[in-house]
Parts: sequence; structure tokens; C-alpha cells
Amino acid sequence: MYSGRTVFAQLTEYLPTRRFHTLVERYGGNYKVQKFSCLDQLLAMMFAQLASCESLRDIESCLSANPSLLYHLGIRSPIRRSTLADANENRDARIFEEFAKLLIAEARQLHLDEKPVQGLDAVVYAFDSTTISLCLELFPWAEFRRRKAAIKLHTLIDIRGNIPSFVLISQGKTHDVNALDALSVEPGAFYLMDRGYLDFKRLFRLQQSAAFFVTRLKDNTRYRVIQSRKTDKAAGVLCDQIIKLAGVRSASGYPDRLRRIKYRDAETGNTYEFLTNNFTLPTLVIAQLYKQRWQVELFFKWIKQHLRIKAFFGVSENAVRIQVWTALSAYLLLAIVKKRLFLPHDLHEMTQILRLHLFAKMPVLSMFFAPQPQIQTPNDCKQLSLFD
Repeated sequence: MYSGRTVFAQLTEYLPTRRFHTLVERYGGNYKVQKFSCLDQLLAMMFAQLASCESLRDIESCLSANPSLLYHLGIRSPIRRSTLADANENRDARIFEEFAKLLIAEARQLHLDEKPVQGLDAVVYAFDSTTISLCLELFPWAEFRRRKAAIKLHTLIDIRGNIPSFVLISQGKTHDVNALDALSVEPGAFYLMDRGYLDFKRLFRLQQSAAFFVTRLKDNTRYRVIQSRKTDKAAGVLCDQIIKLAGVRSASGYPDRLRRIKYRDAETGNTYEFLTNNFTLPTLVIAQLYKQRWQVELFFKWIKQHLRIKAFFGVSENAVRIQVWTALSAYLLLAIVKKRLFLPHDLHEMTQILRLHLFAKMPVLSMFFAPQPQIQTPNDCKQLSLFD
């Protein structure tokens, strides 16, 4: 509700602050804290994401430019960059991690009505990782290569609404396939992955959990064909086969049957070999499913372009984790507001509009549904004629 509050305060109204205070008490976030609470820290970091602040100095300058409005933003203490830096350095990052997971659950619940592939009612996930490069001299704890530091964001995207349902932050050295061990597999769901996750022992764990996967086959994978199915080559399906792995390690890791589909994309002319453990879906649906894997790449591109996760406000591991989790919380808040207010705009348009009005005291909906200006027609009933 508006009631004369700032746009930023209206947005943060959708945050479950009571549950956030529960997390703060659980991890002792406000222990011996007199002024700058964990809630103030959360709001300041989320404001920095929505306002595209580049540094701690930018955050202090923006929030201190009009001190009278600071209270109306929901922040109860003055913002000093040294205070915010100390809070990011010392307060438990699990507070913000658990809070982001609460927002994930709420955002996913709001997008249950969406169907990523027509005619498919199952839940579809896309799994991948992105590397965020760091300076080795400033971030020695994140050593990646000899002269480079990095962290990785292993992310499982729910295709309904592009909501990250699982996020794991690891060092850059961690191999992508190791993140599969941390997944909580959902029976009946589809997991879309590229060839970097082609580890048959781990894929067999998905099979044993009654989940389905769609990935691509490597060129050096050895197999033998058990059965060939009829295909529609006019639709681009070159082959549909039931296979068993023939390699010693691969066969021991995945002793069950698999389905191999060779498909040519009519638009690009590229040929793909898909590997899945689902034997019932039509071949074209499998191809459409794998095409949805690109959504996780678009998610990584979006957060790197619109959120501050490539340049960090602190150099410690705890500060980096807090910034990443608050950035994801800002993304999830936008997804929740979009659904709650039934906004037709995409998240890019929302961020561009909100960035200019965070301090404004106006209803949020008025920014997205502005009344059309009325063009006044001249009243020429009393117009005199120049010529008879």
C-alpha cells in the first residue's frame, strides 16, 4: 500500500522481514550491535543492487544525499561505508543465504502456473555454472589458476519464471560435475545439462531417484545399439535409438539402458546428439526441452549485466558471499513484485524504471501504468473567418 512511502519501501514490503529476524536470532547477527542492524545491512545491500552502486562510497553517497528520506526507505541507522564494510566482513553470511532461499520458495510458488514446454506437466530444471573472475592479489582465498582468482555459481534454474531453485558458491577450481552431488533430486522432474555434466555414475543417481535428464553425447562415448525406432527425418529427427554403454567405466557407472536421439535444427542447420533416460516422450519434445537449457545462460547474462556481482564491495570470502546472496535476493524480489502486481513488463524494464524512482514518494503501479496524456483539440466554434 502506498500511504506516502517511497518506492523502495513499497518494494521491500514484500520481503518476509519477520522470518529474516528469526534467521538473525538463529545465527546471532545482532549480537553486541547497537545501531546498524542486520536488517539495515540487508536493505542497504539490496538498495545498492537496485540503484547500481559501484562501491561502498557510492552506497554511502546515495543514501546520505537526503538523510530525511533514509527513515522512509526502512533504514533506521545512518550509512557509513566503514560500518557497512565491517558488517559484510564479520556477520554470518548464512543469514542472507537462508533468507534468499525463503525468497526462492515464495517466487517458485508464484510461478507454478507456467508451463515451459507445451503438453508437458513435469517440472523442468536447467543446471549450469558461471565463473566470476577476481584479482588474485585481493582475493587469495579464491585461487583459480597461477595468476588468477575466481568463484563459481552453480545454479539450478526452474524454467517456470527462470527462478534459481538451487545455488552453490564454490571456488573456481571446483569442477562443474561435482556440484551434482549437492543437488536434492526431485522425482519425476527433468534436468537439462550440457556435456560438461556427462558423468554416468552421477547420472545414474538421477535415474535411481526416478528423475529424468537430457544432455548431449560426447563424440568419444562408446555404446552399442539395442533398438532403432522409426523417425521422421522431414522433421529433423535423424535417429532414435535405445543404447547401452560399452566402455568399461561408463558401463559400470550406468548399467541401465539409455536413449540416443540425433536431431538436425532446421533454423541453424546444426546437428545435435541428445542422451536421455526418458523413453516415452516424442523426439521433438526432447529437442524442445534441451533448447530450454539456454534459459540458465540467459539468467547468468542478466544478473551480470544488471546486478553487482562482478565487482565486489569487500575482499573477504564472507563479504563476497553476502553480496552474491543479496544480489540474488534483489532479483527474486523483482520476480515476486512482478507476479504480485501482475506487471506485464520484463525484469529488464522493471529495473530501468525502478532505478530512477527509488526515492520517489509515489505508488509503484503509477510508474508502470502511467495515464496516457490527453491531446486537447482546439475549440474552433468561435473561429473567425479571414475570407468571406
